[in-house]
Amino acid sequence: MPPAANLQSPERLLVPVRTRLLWTVAGFGALLVAACLLAPLAGSTHISLARVFDRSIPYADNIDAQIFFVARLPRVLAAALVGSALALAGVVFQALLRNPLASPDTLGVSAGASLGAMLAITFDSGVTLLGLSAVPLASFAGSVGALLVVYGLSVVRRRGTSTMVLLLGGVTLTALLSAVMGFVQFMADFTQTFRNVRWMMGSLDVAAYAPLVAALVPMAFAWAGIATLPRVLDLISVGAESAATRGVDVARTERVALVSASLATGAAVSLAGPVAFIGIVVPHLVRLLVGADHRLVLPGSALFGATLLIACDVVARTAFAPLELPVGIVTAMIGGPVFLWLLFRRT
Repeated sequence: MPPAANLQSPERLLVPVRTRLLWTVAGFGALLVAACLLAPLAGSTHISLARVFDRSIPYADNIDAQIFFVARLPRVLAAALVGSALALAGVVFQALLRNPLASPDTLGVSAGASLGAMLAITFDSGVTLLGLSAVPLASFAGSVGALLVVYGLSVVRRRGTSTMVLLLGGVTLTALLSAVMGFVQFMADFTQTFRNVRWMMGSLDVAAYAPLVAALVPMAFAWAGIATLPRVLDLISVGAESAATRGVDVARTERVALVSASLATGAAVSLAGPVAFIGIVVPHLVRLLVGADHRLVLPGSALFGATLLIACDVVARTAFAPLELPVGIVTAMIGGPVFLWLLFRRT
């Protein structure tokens, strides 16, 4: 049964949606605020907030302020953006494809972004744009290219989009792009291969604000598109025919959902690399807490996805300090068992 088709409990139905939305945003928002406040203080080097904001100390001499504003705060903001984008994309893909196992990786967007980044690393051209290196630019371009291929396949033989072709085309494209990535790695030298492997693990090693601003642009368009979808996603997740009989423009809604979720995924992967399990685990956990209504699931998933990735990054930075694990390893080690538990619970 699709996630949004689950029956709501009688207790939840008695509570007005606005009240539940308020509690959902307040609860998950409080967790996110706490994570954003505490995460920059965690690390192998202790810092004092009083010294960080002490204007009597010149910034060039204030080590605490430099660690806070350069080494930690950008990572926290990047984790919030990436976690929110991947979680929202997961919700949309699961509803659009009517498949509870769908994730931001399903349509090959992540694979396209990964291939773009790998090509930029292997054939380093030194190209920059607005302070950004070629890697995030090529990664986002790869994600857009993969989206165009899959979307083109889904609409070429019929009016509107075919969710079955989207799913099968995405899986096939992912396999094809993975083979190309293997070939690129085989042809690369040792140093390039090492950089490729590290990038593929997923990392939030962000020490500047320009990449955050660049990723925020496509994410803002994605969030604006997703904000129009909550009610229609409830209907589409039950069935396209049922949604059409209730006045939903299914073709337009599917296009908006597909492009928005893919933009969010591409921007997230270009910023942090492929981070596993956030997009598939977070929506299921949020549904357990707030139900299947997308008016609650979407904002809850955005806030909780950001919080979870911030927490995972703290673990990655502190578990083996002074070494820092790639955050993708932490999300996989946590998300894998959680998802198995969710599968066991559903059966």
